[in-house]
This record gives sequence, structure tokens and C-alpha cells, in this order.
Amino acid sequence: MLLIMKHSLRYFLTATYGVHDFPEFVGAATVDEVQLGYCDSNIKTVKPKPDWMRKLIEKNPEHMEWYSQRCLGYQYYFRVNIDFLKQRLNLTEGPHILQRMNGCEWDDETGEVTGFNQYGFNGEDFLALDLKTLTWTAPKSQAVLTKLLWNDDKATLKHLKNYYIYICPDLLKNYIRHGKSFLQQTENPSISLLQKTPSSVVSCHATGFFPGRAEMFWTKDGEEIHEDVEKGEILLNNDGTFQMSVELNVSSVPPDGWRRYDCVFQFSGVGDDIKITLDKSLIRTNWGKTHRCDGTTSLGQQTEIFEQHGFPSKTYFFWCKISSGHSFIKSIYISRFYVCNMLS
Repeated sequence: MLLIMKHSLRYFLTATYGVHDFPEFVGAATVDEVQLGYCDSNIKTVKPKPDWMRKLIEKNPEHMEWYSQRCLGYQYYFRVNIDFLKQRLNLTEGPHILQRMNGCEWDDETGEVTGFNQYGFNGEDFLALDLKTLTWTAPKSQAVLTKLLWNDDKATLKHLKNYYIYICPDLLKNYIRHGKSFLQQTENPSISLLQKTPSSVVSCHATGFFPGRAEMFWTKDGEEIHEDVEKGEILLNNDGTFQMSVELNVSSVPPDGWRRYDCVFQFSGVGDDIKITLDKSLIRTNWGKTHRCDGTTSLGQQTEIFEQHGFPSKTYFFWCKISSGHSFIKSIYISRFYVCNMLS
């Protein structure tokens, strides 16, 4: 099965201050949601992930050197910027987190290229580059001074435009070319219906699918519904496959109406739908068992039955949900805790 979609190259950089048992700097790169490599301030070197990336590095050692230099350089750059923000915003001692997501997308059908560069500070959007106007925008008043300074630096803005319009897409195309056989393979998910208690929502959980471009939703009588539905984020499993969940509040559904509902999984743009009908006999549960659930993350309820169906004990991705419900950029690190927990 061949997937037709926009390809993406994304870099995720995270710097921390005052966070115990966590590196001061973490960096990672992904192509089409597949992790290419990783570095942090503890290991001080880049570790390529998939086999095809390791082979590419072996043939082009200068590529590894380029990434290693960038990893070391960004550690200093981010540390300086956190110190600047602490002083500029008169912040007290405590956990502070500066994140950046940047990269590009390329449509292999139309040839359209888009670039992006976003910064977040302490879990909130901070600065974003608008390539159309070639200016930085600041959703927060605390970032206005930085925005003005960066917008005055015309040489850097010109360099960034060249990078995101030409250099980044060339890198992306090169990675797609070398990893084509891996990136274009598909793995169908295992889908389960999960429920914590008889009065809880029913979670339709798909795990083990690849690639990570997929949709999942509930239908009633064949029509997609949004009321009483809560959709989760797509998350990475330890084995490189993905998982996601979509919840349905069944409190108002009469017993004889359950089978009118279906959970539908589909890869973006291709393939046949995979469906599972809402049926009490299919629900997996651990009723009667008590577990602590921390609601600060979108990883779902970490119960025994959920872990048995693919929820990772570790994850490469963490998301920070700010009070408005907006999902800021994701950062990558193997960790049992998440940015939101760090800031609480």
C-alpha cells in the first residue's frame, strides 16, 4: 500500500532549567513522524535511530559531524536564551522550559513547500516565524521585545527563509529517498474497546499502526459524530509504531442502541476503513481495580489493562496542555514524566 501525503522534517529542541533528573538540553529529528536521531546534554553526541539512517551516516560521516556540531551549539544557544528570559521577565528560581519546533513540509504531488519555526516557553506559545511576511510574531506580551530585536535582524531572516524554502526540503527529499522502503510501509492497528468502570467512557484504542498519519472517530448509523466524543493525540510506542484513542461517553446511550455506534480507524488518504462495533461483549476492562491516574497528560489512563494493550511505560513524545486546551509543540525524550508535570 502506497501512502500519498505531505512529507515532513521536524526538529524538536528542549532546554530546561531547575528540572531534576532531566538533561538540560534535548534534541531530536523526525521524518514523517519517525525519529531519525537524538542527542542530549548528557550523551553529548547524536544517536541515529533507524537502520537506514545509520547506513546513511556511515556513507556520509560529515552529516553526522554536522548534526553533532548543531547539537552542541544549540545547548549553549538555548542556555543563554533561558538566562535572558529569566532576567527579562524577572522570573524566580524554579523549573523553566524553552522549546522549539522547526522544519518543513513537502507535498510530493504538487511540489509545495512550507517551513515553520515556533518557540514555546514554560508550556505556552512564545514566538513564531511567518515566512510569508518574513517576520516573527509574538502571541505573548513578554515576547514582544525579542520579536522586535529578531525582526530587526534582516540578515538572519534572509538566511532562515533560504533554509526553510531550499535547504530543509532538500534534506527531507534526501531522507525520503534513503528511507523510502521503510517510510512507505504500513502496519494495521490492533483495536480494542476499553472501559475503566461501568459508568466510564468507552475508549476505542488503536495501537501498533504505522505510519502515524491516521484518523479515528466514532460514527452513529454510519455518520461521524462529535458530540460526547473526546479524541486523543497520536502517540509513539517503544517499537516505533503508533497508538491513539477516541473516547465515547455512553451514559446517554440506551442498551439496545449500542450497536448503532462504530469506532472507525483509517490511514490518511488511503486504504479501507477498519471498524469495530460498540458491543459490551467486546469491551476489555479491569473493573474493581483501583489505579492512580494523573490527568495532566494525554496519554490516557495508565491502568493494567491499558498497558497490556500497548500504552508504553516510556514514551518519546510528551505534550503540554495549557489552560486554553491548545496543544503546544511536542518534544522528544525517553521519560516517565511530562512537561506539564515539571511545571506543576
